[in-house]
Amino acid sequence: MSQMAPSLVDLADRFGISTAYEDWSGRRVDVPEATLIAVLAALGVDAADEAKRNTARAAHEKAHWSRALPPTILGQAGTQTTFWVHVTHGQPAEVWLQLEDGTVRTGIRQVDNFTPPFDLDGRRIGEASFVLPDDLPLGYHRAYLRSGDDESSAAVIVTPAWLGVPERLGARRSWGLATQLYSVRSRQSWGVGDLTDLVDLAVWSASAHGAGYVLVNPLHAAEPTSPMEPSPYLPTSRRFVNPLYLRVEAIPEFAELPRRGRVRRLREGVQKHAASLDSIDRDSAWAAKRAALELVFAVPRTAGRDLAFAAYCAREGRALDDFATWCVLAEKYGADWHRWPESMRHPGADSVAKFVKKHSAAVDFHRWLQWQLDEQLAAAQTQAISAGMSVGIVHDLAVGVHPDGADAWALQDSLALGVSAGAPPDEFNQLGQDWSQPPWRPDRLDEQEYRPFRALIRNVLRHAGGVRIDHIIGLFRLWWIPQGQAPTEGTYVRYNHEAMIGIVALEAYRAMALVVGEDLGTVEPWVRDYLRARGVLGTSILWFELDRNGSGGPLPAERWREYCLSSVTTHDLPPTAGYLANEHVRLRDSLGLLTRPVKQELAAAEAEQAAWLAELRRVGLLSKHADEEQTMLALHQYLGRTPSRLLGLALTDAVGDKRTQNQPGTTDEYPNWRVPLSGPDGRPILLEDVFNDHRAITLAEAMRTQTAGAPLGTTC
Repeated sequence: MSQMAPSLVDLADRFGISTAYEDWSGRRVDVPEATLIAVLAALGVDAADEAKRNTARAAHEKAHWSRALPPTILGQAGTQTTFWVHVTHGQPAEVWLQLEDGTVRTGIRQVDNFTPPFDLDGRRIGEASFVLPDDLPLGYHRAYLRSGDDESSAAVIVTPAWLGVPERLGARRSWGLATQLYSVRSRQSWGVGDLTDLVDLAVWSASAHGAGYVLVNPLHAAEPTSPMEPSPYLPTSRRFVNPLYLRVEAIPEFAELPRRGRVRRLREGVQKHAASLDSIDRDSAWAAKRAALELVFAVPRTAGRDLAFAAYCAREGRALDDFATWCVLAEKYGADWHRWPESMRHPGADSVAKFVKKHSAAVDFHRWLQWQLDEQLAAAQTQAISAGMSVGIVHDLAVGVHPDGADAWALQDSLALGVSAGAPPDEFNQLGQDWSQPPWRPDRLDEQEYRPFRALIRNVLRHAGGVRIDHIIGLFRLWWIPQGQAPTEGTYVRYNHEAMIGIVALEAYRAMALVVGEDLGTVEPWVRDYLRARGVLGTSILWFELDRNGSGGPLPAERWREYCLSSVTTHDLPPTAGYLANEHVRLRDSLGLLTRPVKQELAAAEAEQAAWLAELRRVGLLSKHADEEQTMLALHQYLGRTPSRLLGLALTDAVGDKRTQNQPGTTDEYPNWRVPLSGPDGRPILLEDVFNDHRAITLAEAMRTQTAGAPLGTTC
């Protein structure tokens, strides 16, 4: 290891930046100094030379001692929490709490400690410690400090020690469908699957086959302009929803529309266009649907409906205003806010306020779209539960947002500029990954009492029975890549996982929802233990469940994790029928993505499959001469041998689809996130046909059998 400047190491440590890390193979990797300097710059710290580092360190210390209270004080239910206060040395300190319900708690106990006073510009600052009581209710409270004539306050967030699963699920486990909703088209949808299709899928799987949930791709908002970003994992906003998923005819005012024939013609036109393609065309679908939505928006609302709209806007507040404003600005200036007139590049600018006043009707249209989405999402969850689901709709939360989009514009003061989030090299992506998404600044989140993060989690759970958090390990540490550098030149930045996971648990508890963390990839072992201890479910994918400390072959079903969602495949892997046919190897070969000869890749894939087929035969689920359908059935029956609380069936597997939804490492080389749900012959299949598909019925009934009437033992 080359000698790194101690001042740079010290500064990096203060801001939670890793100066070295262990890669996927267990090898220690030292982070280049240039990376550390660039990442510190993204946090507003100039560390270019020794003098600037010393200045930055002094400023960091001064800022700490200038603060009377921590910006955010974190506690867990049933646990005493100690926090510091800073007062003029020798002055008394009185602390009290105001709880979320307005109740005041006094008598907050001080504990003995000794910290040498700090000289703050000639004023000696002393540090005292106080203890939060262990009987505080869950919620968002405030701590107050009075010392002499000075009074300060800070957020106090008390989170559940354990989340677990909703009481209505009890000790039983559940199965559900996982689907990319845009790909699930029906005879009534507009060329793209929508929220009414989601309701129908939920009702069918629950009422006919005992499903407990439906897991959908992120429904986050995309830009309202063409071309619309196809990836649901690169949204313009995570707080708001893509109006492409609206069912026009389900809006109450549609019944009063005098020109419904025009809407019918718009729908028929886009359906005919969609039928002529072998991929999803979001732009044409949105153009037609938007024209119809504008007609419905113009229909006068009843007094009660107007009150409901006003209440929604009031509840969402500034965040909704900013999002709707960004949409209208994007329609005028383009979807990259960095290219807008300089006076429009910050939501707080006076010129933005003048723009909103001038374009108030257009801004109101985008507010209205989000209101309609809120209503249709509420209906989807209500009908899913009414149909018998124990959980209902499980939404997916993407890692981040598009750097040029609405959230990046509205939340730019909370995000790190000059870097992007990604992942270091691993066994499957040896060049690493750059997701081009600006990460949260951990220091700003703390200063803002985590309000942007709290609002995000609250919104995604508002009409949900659960949430799947993509790359949940990013709430512990996230790979930051300096702008213009390769993913290999990044480093980890740590977040306050007690705050991030605690807030997720608190919001889920209040929503009576469960949380599934996608904890695949390079994960520090203690992270999975921590998530389990907080009652957050993990993720297990059959092909990745290997006995890594033993034979290296398939991990026997009884040794899988109990507290997780287990499935055969996921959206970043090929459907199982395609996997068994080695379509994924041929696809990557055709795209030039293989790092070794195709014969070696095929041999490795066949060896992996052979190991799993042998395991299926060992446990008596597969005969020697089984065909593809029998193998598919056996793989999903194998999930039932595990102790996992949730079992998942990909809708693509249910219908025998072979086409990959997303091929990592590509953009336009492959139609990622644009593949319609198709049958084994590659032809698109409509939702109504799924309900009578023999494969889907067989696999759904197998999943019902694995979960019906099967209580689990007490979790440890």
